[in-house]
Amino acid sequence: MELRQLEYFQMASRLKNITRAAQRLRVSQPNITVAIKKLEAELGVQLFDRSQKQLTLTPEGRVFLKRIELALRNIDDAILEVNDYKQLQKGTIKIGIPPMMGAYLFPKVFSVFRRLHPNLDVLLFEEGSLTIREKLESDELDFGIIIVPENAPNLNVLKMSRNQLMVCVAHTSPLAKKSEISAADIAASDLIMMKEGAYLREVVQAKLCALKISPRTVLESSQIVTIKGLVEHEVGIAFLLDFICAHEPNIKAIPFCEPIFVDIGLAWKKEKYVSKAAQAFIDFCKKPL
Repeated sequence: MELRQLEYFQMASRLKNITRAAQRLRVSQPNITVAIKKLEAELGVQLFDRSQKQLTLTPEGRVFLKRIELALRNIDDAILEVNDYKQLQKGTIKIGIPPMMGAYLFPKVFSVFRRLHPNLDVLLFEEGSLTIREKLESDELDFGIIIVPENAPNLNVLKMSRNQLMVCVAHTSPLAKKSEISAADIAASDLIMMKEGAYLREVVQAKLCALKISPRTVLESSQIVTIKGLVEHEVGIAFLLDFICAHEPNIKAIPFCEPIFVDIGLAWKKEKYVSKAAQAFIDFCKKPL
């Protein structure tokens, strides 16, 4: 059974005349006649009563017409909707982003992208980079804006920016007078860390382990505002990305003696179908932030 046969049958039923149906569809009359006869043979029923001067549907024909009109209408709607997606009039993108970047990086990214593509829906999920990577691989997310790992064989990664982890201290702390924080300074300080599941936590821990220092972790939080408030009140020091701690009046961001740089990038699963909406977001992220 072909879509063309159904369309011919529908038009002939509406106009009650094969000649007029052929004219309307701009095909030859034999084409419609043959198509309808094949359809009847395939169904094993007669769809038209041809004993009348004009085509009249049989009871079976009326039932079949009712069903196929709904099917053809759904097909037309599906084509229109697919065209909407193709022309970026519709589409949904699910993006995971770590809390450390969510409040600082994503609003700018989202606002500019939304102005370019107002009809696309962007759903944001705040998770740690490690959790985001797991959800990308399980198809729960389309994208993650994450700290790029050294090894992610199942992910495509588009690097967007390179950033430095800075040591953040209160302006009133004695460390604030220093131009560089030493390993000894870190070892003698109380440390405020991101919670488990944050890739930046692993990066910091790996660096401290390599330097053979074990500062006391006094608090853990996934909330950047909380971490900055604790630093400001001299509860401890924290490693934060440069763009997060810039322009904070009560916090000073100082380079570590062993600089820690990370790449921030857009990640998505390899071999995953990339929709028009998703491709638009990839293309957007290729531009400088």
